[in-house]
Amino acid sequence: MLSATENTQGAADDKFVRLLRRNKLKVTQPRLRVLHIISDKDTAISQPDLEKLLGNSVDRVTLYRVLATFEEKGILHKIFDLHGTATYALCSTACDEHHHHDEHVHFICSSCNSVYCLDDFKIPSINLPEGYQLHSVGVNAVGLCAHCRALTK
Repeated sequence: MLSATENTQGAADDKFVRLLRRNKLKVTQPRLRVLHIISDKDTAISQPDLEKLLGNSVDRVTLYRVLATFEEKGILHKIFDLHGTATYALCSTACDEHHHHDEHVHFICSSCNSVYCLDDFKIPSINLPEGYQLHSVGVNAVGLCAHCRALTK
């Protein structure tokens, strides 16, 4: 009999395999590992932090390629923290390689620099002048996360 953790891991594996196949990507251990790590996080994660968590199981070049491919396919979106470091979070299921639909606010903690997706706060559509083409929109809210705020009390 499988433990609850093994059942959860198996369900996640199935979900990630379907996600990769839907995006016409080969199912590889590095891709599955990256998806597991990112999906387990409450915050966006940077490439250096991913490297630490992956250890020697995925080399740096492979990780760069996985992140670039996932961003291109609409599996991940990139958010820059207060130091200009790129962090990555899972996209909504509505995203694809032709358009990201992650028009939500990101909260960045000014103390710990963690980046949170605030999916309930959507960015309104932007009406551009004739001839303009929009590539992305980003709105960041900066303040203290609940953990850092509790430490200051």
